[in-house]
Amino acid sequence: MLPDTINGYVEYMAQAGDMFDLIALRMYGDDKLAGYIIEYNPEYSDVLIFEGGELLKLPIVEDPETEETVAPWKR
Repeated sequence: MLPDTINGYVEYMAQAGDMFDLIALRMYGDDKLAGYIIEYNPEYSDVLIFEGGELLKLPIVEDPETEETVAPWKR
């Protein structure tokens, strides 16, 4: 589920061998946030490894919540 703190997106041209978790690691510093990218690009949700050349929308997330930053009662 996308957070309420999405402020648009940036376009990213996938490179051969990219995967959602690797893109999330580069974009957000946390591979666990790959779900944000998948949810913003449902047409590619079944792709495990990109061939290269696919244009993705990477949501701009302010203060993305990770398990370490989410309050215990929200986990």
